[in-house]
Parts: sequence; C-alpha cells; structure tokens
Amino acid sequence: MTHHLENIRNSQIDIKNSLVSIILDGENAWEYYPENGYYFLSALYKQLSTHPLLKLVTFSECLEQGIKAAPLNHLVAGSWVYGTFSTWVGNKAKNKAWELLFDAKHRLDELTRSNSFSAQQWAAIEKQLAICEGSDWFWWFGDDNPSDSVKDFDLLYRQQLRYLYVLMNVTPPESLSHPISQGGNDAALAGGVMRPGKIERLGT
Repeated sequence: MTHHLENIRNSQIDIKNSLVSIILDGENAWEYYPENGYYFLSALYKQLSTHPLLKLVTFSECLEQGIKAAPLNHLVAGSWVYGTFSTWVGNKAKNKAWELLFDAKHRLDELTRSNSFSAQQWAAIEKQLAICEGSDWFWWFGDDNPSDSVKDFDLLYRQQLRYLYVLMNVTPPESLSHPISQGGNDAALAGGVMRPGKIERLGT
C-alpha cells in the first residue's frame, strides 16, 4: 500500500492540495488476518506515520490547514456489494424499514424543537437513535436472506424502534407490532446473506 501511495503522490501536480483517503472495511476483511488484523494495521500505520513523504491527517485537520476542497463531477456508491446500495434500500421491505425509522426521527425532531428533554434524556435518546440507524438492519430485510435470520433481525429492529419511542415518552405506533419482512424460504437459493450472482451457461 505504501508504494501505491507513493505513486499517487508522484502523479500529483498540486501536492499541497492532494489528499488520499484510507478507508478500510470495518469487519469483513480482518478475520483472515492474524489476530483480526492487529499486527497488519499496527505495522501499516507505523510505516505511514514515519514515512518521509507521506503525512497522516484527519479530514478536519486538512480543512484547518487550508486545503481546498474541489467539487466532484461524478460520485459512485462505493459499495463492495454490487457497486450499488441495493442491499440496504430499494426492496419493498427495506423501504418499509426506512420509513419506520423516518417516522421515529420526524417525531423526535418535533419534540426536540419544543426542548422537552433533559440532558440525561437526550443522551439516552441519541444513543438509541444511533442503534436504530445502524446500516446492517436494512441489510437483512427482503427475500435475499434466510427466513430464520430475517425474522430475528426484524423483531430486534422493531423492538429497538419501540424503545426509542419509549425514551421519547411517546406511545410506539401500532405499525411496529407487525413484521416487516419474512425473508427467503430457501437459504441456499437465497445465497445465505446475499443475492446469488448471475450464472452464465456455457454450451447447450
């Protein structure tokens, strides 16, 4: 990776306003590394932090140092799953789950404008909202995953949303009493946790 970053640096015309984002997957890759990637990541950041031509900074530090942000003419999803956001949104069940979250957030915004929460209440609400906003909830809804797993995540998601309403001192809506998704009937056909890829048949 270091050599690749050096090549990127050498190709830049305006070095002072050049930034490369290092965004590493949060979970899936590291189970294949010794100790969940601890030694690899430690060595990588040590090498980068001591490199004579590369400097580790955060986005905030870049802005504070006056690095100019340039507009993007094109933006891609950046997802490793099909290169789209279809694993998280678009399916009828996934969209329903988002709508339930939107309704809860909209109600919270209304209550927040009236300043009806103490600092302690707001801290609990903010934490619970973050739990409900976790992207992996939406991964599971739809027919792409086995029914047993989907039912568990469906129930847990609705319970988390109900608790958010409880923290807001609001009666949870009746819609949270109904399942959002049943999942696929055949885990093998559903691909386990993802849609199966297109299979091209060769010959006749």
